[in-house]
Amino acid sequence: MNKYKFTQIEKYQMTGLIDYSEIQSLPEIWEIAANRFGDITALIAPHGKPTITLTYSQLYYQIQQFAAGIQALGIGENSQENIPSRVALFADNSPRWMIADQGIIMAGAANAVRSSAADKEELLYILEHSGSIGLVVENIKTLNKIGPEIYSNSPNVLLQWIVLLSDESPRDGKNIQDTQTDIQIINFPQLIELGNNFKLQFVESNPQKLATLIYTSGTTGKPKGVMLTHSNLIHQINTIHAIIQPSVGDKTLSILPTWHSFGRVGEYYTLSQGCTQIYTNRRYLKQDLQEYKPQYVIGVPRLWESFYEGIQKSFRDKSPRMQKLINNFLKVSGRYIKAVRTWKKLDLENLNPTTAEIINAWKTTILLAPLHFLGENIVYKKIQQATGGNIKQLICGGGSLAQHLEDFFEIVGIQILVGYGLTETSPVLCARRYYRNLRGSSGKPIPATQIKIVDLESGEILPANTRGLVMARGEQVMEGYYLNSEATSKAIDSEGWFNTGDIGWLTTENQIVLTGRAKDTIVLTNGENIEPQPIENACLRSPYIDQIMLVGQDQKSLGALIVPNIEALEAWLLNQSLSITNSDINANLNNQIIRDLFREELNREVRHRPGYRRDDQIIVFELIPEPFTIENGLLTQTLKVRRNVVMERYRDAIANLFV
Repeated sequence: MNKYKFTQIEKYQMTGLIDYSEIQSLPEIWEIAANRFGDITALIAPHGKPTITLTYSQLYYQIQQFAAGIQALGIGENSQENIPSRVALFADNSPRWMIADQGIIMAGAANAVRSSAADKEELLYILEHSGSIGLVVENIKTLNKIGPEIYSNSPNVLLQWIVLLSDESPRDGKNIQDTQTDIQIINFPQLIELGNNFKLQFVESNPQKLATLIYTSGTTGKPKGVMLTHSNLIHQINTIHAIIQPSVGDKTLSILPTWHSFGRVGEYYTLSQGCTQIYTNRRYLKQDLQEYKPQYVIGVPRLWESFYEGIQKSFRDKSPRMQKLINNFLKVSGRYIKAVRTWKKLDLENLNPTTAEIINAWKTTILLAPLHFLGENIVYKKIQQATGGNIKQLICGGGSLAQHLEDFFEIVGIQILVGYGLTETSPVLCARRYYRNLRGSSGKPIPATQIKIVDLESGEILPANTRGLVMARGEQVMEGYYLNSEATSKAIDSEGWFNTGDIGWLTTENQIVLTGRAKDTIVLTNGENIEPQPIENACLRSPYIDQIMLVGQDQKSLGALIVPNIEALEAWLLNQSLSITNSDINANLNNQIIRDLFREELNREVRHRPGYRRDDQIIVFELIPEPFTIENGLLTQTLKVRRNVVMERYRDAIANLFV
């Protein structure tokens, strides 16, 4: 582990963790894990039919069976150095996804992954662009979505075989669309049986060999295939030790898309340490938190926003007297955590407090501690129980966590660690440590990772506390974009520095603070550059705002598209003795009473945020009834707003804002 240069405190914390620093390929993990953890439960899928439970020994055995079956079908040979044959994997979270993912790689191939719910055109593009000779697909429904094109003998489709991850019969005329094809199609049980009758062939380890192609969401133009090697992903498994240190048997909930780099690496790491992973989804999350009482949940900001909104709704359902008591406790505790942050020098707004400020913060801490701990016993412990009561840390990545959420989780005593990275960096670059948890930051670089901030125009390195373009270098940086040398050369310079496209700054302790994407910056006609994310996060503190996206490029002032929180809005209207049903609310979002409420909310939240400037004011806004979702194409699979798509969808509405 020495090559990763862990700090002394990190080395101490890692006592008892499994060391994978000597492995050369991903499949080696599963043999080590099977030998160490054997009969410990690795995976639980409680919501499928039937429920699936696999021990570490069973998981390793099924990965081997799958790999042998893939080899029996044929993976061919590839003459390109370090680029094996590709197999497309179009499926979603399940134990069989993990078995297929690692089985493909153990067989000696690389996989090209995507959700089965992705658009037909995107799946076909990935299939053709990756040059996949095999396809592993969720079920017959997904296969039928792309079937006609792949059966048409197109010269761009190189498929030789297809594996269904379901038990459905592939030759049942009621299932597979009638077609003439020479492509062999079998289901999961048939592949496992094939693997049982075929001796798995050893594949020589090579850490520089391509392991997977992960295609970017493609909000502009065609998606790019990010080339991640065994070495890229092994680096992550060996360095995430610095962030969390799970114990054997700790439980984790899997809710992120498994094929996405963040969720995928999180699962690789926790499984490498003997954790038990439970597959859940947003429908069952609350239930599974209570039933399985996990120690870790890895999620994106939108997930924690939803959790927070659920707690706020439960507050609104209580009696006026209880609501007042809860709000008073939250206000007192807000002052308490602010004071604690100050004397610990963990207040992002005041990282270098004076001696007088530290003394005053100590006094405030002592004064408010009894009330804060009373609030913990009366209110906050119940919120902790809503997560199962055993949470060690919640892990957040894939976007910025709003400050009011940071404050809330700290107040109620739930540790949340925010990380930063991109698909192109496998993904983790930086993350907060629980012993130095600077709220509002994305933490320090993980071991064997370098971060620098450079001037957007000149490229010169900027000093601490100066905002600029974030550049990264380390073993986790991708090999490049598949079959796209031009895009690769633009992203990675001759010295190996990767251009993240993010704007941010480093503290004197080397903690990174992100302020937005370079391409998302809104430039007003007065020349002011506005980073939308911090302002949007501030607005989300309002209980009446569910989603928001700022607009205003080349305008005199900012505007916003706002998705209201209908439940909170309905409760407010009832409190005003205005009875309007949900359907009436959606039809009357331009009602002056409703618009006045949102005007007041926007003004208050924007003006109260740290670093407020006059140009931050949102002058015009449009209330829209349709939420931004994955299904309507307005959110990515990691629940980030696809700004370009939203801009196009609401082009006329945005134009009318500035008339």
